[in-house]
Amino acid sequence: MELKSNHSSPVLTDPIPVNNSRLGIHSNLLSYQQSGGSLSSGKYMTIPRKKPGKLEDVWSNGWLEAMRSSSPPRKRLIKDKDFTIEAAADDFDIAYCSWMMRSAIRDVAKYFPTAIISGRSRDKVYELVGLTELYYAGSHGMDIMGPVSHAESGDHPNCIRSTDQQGKEVNLFQPAREFIPMIDEVLKTLVENTKDIKGANVENHKFCTSVHYRNVEEKNWPTIAQRVHDILKDYPRLRLTHGRKVLEIRPVIDWNKGKAVEFLLESLGLSDRDDVLAIYIGDDKTDEDAFKVFRERNLGYGILVSSVPKESNAFFSVRDPSEVKKFLKALVTWKKFEKA
Repeated sequence: MELKSNHSSPVLTDPIPVNNSRLGIHSNLLSYQQSGGSLSSGKYMTIPRKKPGKLEDVWSNGWLEAMRSSSPPRKRLIKDKDFTIEAAADDFDIAYCSWMMRSAIRDVAKYFPTAIISGRSRDKVYELVGLTELYYAGSHGMDIMGPVSHAESGDHPNCIRSTDQQGKEVNLFQPAREFIPMIDEVLKTLVENTKDIKGANVENHKFCTSVHYRNVEEKNWPTIAQRVHDILKDYPRLRLTHGRKVLEIRPVIDWNKGKAVEFLLESLGLSDRDDVLAIYIGDDKTDEDAFKVFRERNLGYGILVSSVPKESNAFFSVRDPSEVKKFLKALVTWKKFEKA
């Protein structure tokens, strides 16, 4: 396995999810240069930027074309690690990650603070992953369970004290809590308005909701797109985004996986430390927000998972989940060697 940084565009894209991407590893692992506070210029990739468009009409804004372009069937397991993991497959109820990947993540968490950031609900992510050693963030970072700290992040008005599954005291950060009644209302309407479309599935992620059409015949895609669009016209405080064979409805707030990463790092007391390097691994479009934060703030390295070149703010890329697993094992081996 090799980390590639010589692509004009790296590989992979579209949460995580729950927690953020933060591995506390020393700077000598990936040639992270701390003098001057900048990353090695040789690791940067020149990647053209595209300005996102605004949803106005399902026919005129390219949503239908985007749905078609994502149609090739593929199974993908892994999403963000070292602070995020996610599974995407033809059957989205499939196990979130294999036991081998789970084992690799558990080993990494023994040595580095590790979090998962996902688009799914935080409870669902924990149910699927089942590792108590991790921090979790769901709903694209809008529902974070992080450590109790005296950092400024712990005093945020949307941060409340709670307990995790083991009874340990934690901080719950939910910046979109006020949107829950609205999300629930839209969820019920979406379920009712798509129940006659075979294969359509509406999922509740607590702070956002999604309409999956991977099992819907292509001839019915325009119907799904139009119905979702028509429903959202009555909810200006909600926005529509597009993933792999899924339409996602989220609150219009200034929050994303990048913000979640920053929040977690601060909660863990790892922000602005010269002896810490953060790593974020992701394969989703929503991970680009985290990659961008890493690049702009010199927090560490974003690693894109993809088998084909993609535009990205990540610094490196790996081809597939098997290479992610090799990388995680290499981190553990390096740490063990350092401590020997």
